[in-house]
Amino acid sequence: MSVEVAASEDYPELLRVWEDSVRATHDFITEDDIESFKPMIMEQAFPAVELCCLRSNGVIQGFVGVYGQKIEMLFLRNDARGRGIGRQLLSHAIDTLGCNKVDVNEQNPLAVGFYQHCGFVIESRSPLDSQGKPFPILHMVL
Repeated sequence: MSVEVAASEDYPELLRVWEDSVRATHDFITEDDIESFKPMIMEQAFPAVELCCLRSNGVIQGFVGVYGQKIEMLFLRNDARGRGIGRQLLSHAIDTLGCNKVDVNEQNPLAVGFYQHCGFVIESRSPLDSQGKPFPILHMVL
């Protein structure tokens, strides 16, 4: 599998990957939150970032979205976790796209641990997410 640029035609499948990942790893997010985030992700978040994905047998297994030097999103299908896909997408974001920053939900210890294992350290913390919701965010740097 190699990293490829995702196109706008991929947005519906990317959203399914996002939802599958969130349901598996973000137990602090409610069903109402998930439903309210979906239109924002499709209409605002995806178009605002450079999206790259990994496919296996034509199916997107995971994706990364970057803006400038910051990883804005990295999500994997739940059944794709533990297969090196996240690491491959992260390496692409760092080595090819020049990223060295990421924000992570503090309540998602698997993601925090993943980024720490990959060399990121916590630079600061915000008690609210960018929508003002009480989901603390850790600002991490490589």
